[in-house]
Amino acid sequence: MDPNTLSDSQGRAVRYIRVSVTDRCNLRCLYCMSSADFVDLGHNSILSYEEIDRVVRLFAPRGVTSVRITGGEPLVRKHLERLIASLSEIPEIKDISVTTNGILLGKLARSLKSAGLSRVNVSLDTLRPERFEWITNQSEIAEKARLGEVLEGLHASREAGLDPVKINVVLLRGFNDDELMDFVALTEENEFEVRFIEFMPMGNNGFWTPDRVITADEIVNRLRSSTNGLESLGKGRGAGPAQRYRIPGHRGTLGFITPISSEFCVECNRIRLTSDGHIRTCLFSDAETDLLAMMRDGCTDDQIVAAVEKALRSKPGGHNISKTGRQSTCSRTMSHIGG
Repeated sequence: MDPNTLSDSQGRAVRYIRVSVTDRCNLRCLYCMSSADFVDLGHNSILSYEEIDRVVRLFAPRGVTSVRITGGEPLVRKHLERLIASLSEIPEIKDISVTTNGILLGKLARSLKSAGLSRVNVSLDTLRPERFEWITNQSEIAEKARLGEVLEGLHASREAGLDPVKINVVLLRGFNDDELMDFVALTEENEFEVRFIEFMPMGNNGFWTPDRVITADEIVNRLRSSTNGLESLGKGRGAGPAQRYRIPGHRGTLGFITPISSEFCVECNRIRLTSDGHIRTCLFSDAETDLLAMMRDGCTDDQIVAAVEKALRSKPGGHNISKTGRQSTCSRTMSHIGG
């Protein structure tokens, strides 16, 4: 391994950084960010685009080739195209993606693509308008969001040339698992990748319980008995861990991400930068390094890189959720960490 490559004590090289650009969101999903839980960090407490660009430019010559923009809801931050355009000019960065709830995607997909965005992931846990209104807690939102806007955003992304367009679905037992085949049907005529992600314990809202988790194996078994077969495609391009399948005759694909039933920590190649400027080496650990304070205190590039290298040496080997049945140290919600 190149001695300049960022790596941890397990020898895992960092190839992928997830960057949260805001803690704010235009939805209030029940299991993510209710109004009672949300504390606005304030504009001066989050990274500027210039600070984000500086961090990525430090990481890029040290092995990072992929950047995912997250939030909160990243598309609510103004002029996101400016950041994407700047990151796309970094020679080592080969892939820039965004994770979004899709509400604003119909309006922004073309300009994001023009700025340099490669692909998009849309988080969507129901295809039923009434359930969408309930899950996203519309009573807490001043300007109502509609499921139709998300669906329009999916198609606008394809038309803009973003590829692939992935739909992230978290199936919860007794919550939305009756929509499995509805999501699968999206791949019949559309070149979407519908990805089923096992429900992870995040934050302290008490919504996560082991009995709500539906494993990838359970979903695959249900699909094998309800369809005309599943063709294994292996892993996709990019830095993600999804195992991919196709139903014969369908244009799109299915993906499965298994952080609970079959952890993939041994292959972890990512690092996270929160919207308030903290490096987080593991999603399920509260150990963080405050780069925002370092940058605003005038630290040099070498000092920042040294702090990150020190953090990586303490990165845990795995999260052990599947062994303990729970996870007790990750107190921040995904809206604060970055999805």
